[in-house]
Amino acid sequence: MTNIDSDNSREWAAQAYALLKKRQEEQKQELQKQEEQKQELQKQEEQKQELIDNTNKEKFPGQSKTIAETELGEFDDNFTWSAMVLAAQGKKINQISIDEIDWLTKLRRGLEETRKGFVTELLDKLGDDPLTPESLDDLETLLIRADVGIDSTDKVINSLRTKLNEEVLGGEAGIKFLKKELKLIIDKPIKNSGTDILVPQKGKLNVWLLVGVNGVGKTTTLGKLAYLSSKSNYKTLIAAADTFRAAAVEQLKVWGDRSNVDVISNQSKNADPAAVVFDAINSAKKRNVDLLLVDTAGRLQTKNNLMDELAKIKKIIDKKVPDAIVESLLVLDASQGQNGLKQAKSFAKSADLSGAIITKLDGTSRGGVSLAVSEEVNLPIRFIGAGEGIKDLRPFNSYEFVEAMLADK
Repeated sequence: MTNIDSDNSREWAAQAYALLKKRQEEQKQELQKQEEQKQELQKQEEQKQELIDNTNKEKFPGQSKTIAETELGEFDDNFTWSAMVLAAQGKKINQISIDEIDWLTKLRRGLEETRKGFVTELLDKLGDDPLTPESLDDLETLLIRADVGIDSTDKVINSLRTKLNEEVLGGEAGIKFLKKELKLIIDKPIKNSGTDILVPQKGKLNVWLLVGVNGVGKTTTLGKLAYLSSKSNYKTLIAAADTFRAAAVEQLKVWGDRSNVDVISNQSKNADPAAVVFDAINSAKKRNVDLLLVDTAGRLQTKNNLMDELAKIKKIIDKKVPDAIVESLLVLDASQGQNGLKQAKSFAKSADLSGAIITKLDGTSRGGVSLAVSEEVNLPIRFIGAGEGIKDLRPFNSYEFVEAMLADK
């Protein structure tokens, strides 16, 4: 990626910022115009119906569900870095959006704790000096501390040792080589899956089962996925099949309301999760839904009854929609580090996983666990979350992740 300290890079970013600023002002003016028109129509309707109160505001549904537009922040190093990450992937100035800049800024900030104990310390030790066998020992310690995992760390260190036998590497060149090696590790299971970015396939029902232990943010993640899917113009439906946790259904309904996505549920106590999925599939077929998101109960591999329940849900799907495209996505909390890796290994043995979603990357020093999941469990990472907002979940991009994780000070 172009060095963000160079004059050319900052000038390019400044042009992008000016264009986004102009777009935002135009959008605000258009929204203000639309709001004035809406108010005028509402006023006319009130006069027509001779109402003196505000009850007819219900004639304008959806206002409370509107998600606030992302505001353009300051033109600072975060913006410049984010713009250059997009530019390095081939984006033109007029193709950059505020949402993309905002997401990359959050990702960079979210991985700050990982970076502090990793890149910052490594560069402080190296300075401009070339890499040595001793500095590789330091790097090995830092990688393990960041929960990159033993296997991933061994692979990276061995590659660096081989590289050092061929040529002298300075600090910056070493970081560049490290980025390349880490990206190879993350990309391998993604390439092996044959799908670079997981999106619903049109013309068939796609069923995504979200699994994981309680507390990893599974239900919240499903809500954010529903928003992302709906915003991307996929017909989406939610099945509230976590009937073992009383608050799960209500929590999903809130997320569904915010995303304008319907939730199929059963309010009965101890309702059968498979029955909920059965009803949801019937509803999805009638509505020609593209994506059915299924929230499942938090479970461990030792909870045989819950694992059996998951198998029962899959049998229902196979029987009702044998041609459906089914994905089983494991939700992992990045802050749990090696414990999360153990969960991934356990679920991979019993739940027929097809991908992972890494949540809570913001504020943890253990962001490297994503590499361990890729290398040791061979699970493609499909989405990552770096914030609590409804927009703070995005499809996984290995280049952006590695750049954020190893961004210079």
